Amino acid sequence: MLKKFITPIIVLFAAAAMLSSCGKSSTITNGPVIVKTDTTKPVKPVYALVWSDEFDGPNIDTTKWNFELGSLGVNNEKEYYKKENASIQDGNLVITAKSEPTNGFPYTSSRMNTLNKFSATYGRIEARIKIPMGLGMWPAFWMLGNNITTVSWPTCGELDIMEHINNTSTIYGTMHWNNNGHAQYGSTIQSTPGDYHIYAIEWDQNEIRWYVDNNLYQTGNIKDNINATSAFHLPFFIILNLAVAGDFPGQTVDTSLLPESMYVDYVHVYKQTN
Repeated sequence: MLKKFITPIIVLFAAAAMLSSCGKSSTITNGPVIVKTDTTKPVKPVYALVWSDEFDGPNIDTTKWNFELGSLGVNNEKEYYKKENASIQDGNLVITAKSEPTNGFPYTSSRMNTLNKFSATYGRIEARIKIPMGLGMWPAFWMLGNNITTVSWPTCGELDIMEHINNTSTIYGTMHWNNNGHAQYGSTIQSTPGDYHIYAIEWDQNEIRWYVDNNLYQTGNIKDNINATSAFHLPFFIILNLAVAGDFPGQTVDTSLLPESMYVDYVHVYKQTN
């Protein structure tokens, strides 16, 4: 997804350093091939809820979420992030992209994260989400390593639990890290993104598994830091955003459909108890 983030007002790392390395490719390509080598029978995990946001209150809970404001200057995106484009409606977090020229950008939207408020290492991280289906829309539910402020991207690691672009039926799940340069490993699954679905990863010391509605479609091996995957044994924070246009979805935006919204019913984080 977007390989740079900002907390309100303060840019946490230099844009110049990120612009050359942070663009999402328009295709998912495999970095060093991740091959599962553990042939022992896995133990079915048992999970307990440790953090959640049900979005049931009248306002977004700022003890759980930060707003990222302005333009991040990456991926040739066309949105300007504002707090006002996120709200609670009928038990959902609603992030809305609008045709609203602001500070030289033609569109506005919102982006939120849990940096310094909540992070997880391992567990099941899931959200129930309904995705906008217009050209130019780029919603995402993803995570970055907490140490991004000190080691930058991609060394911090990135876990894209769900990305979607435009009006296709394809859901993308991807991991990014540093292995003598940017490496990534990803796959896709076909779905009906305009309906609510549960997007999740299950993450432990050995592997990361991607699911849509509990249907497993990808596994990445991180056992013993294979292929320099040590970043995925450290804490990560959560991000929700709706980008508009960019290198991945392309520059065409169907303005006749705007405003368009991403609906998030809940976000849950579980820890494995067995």
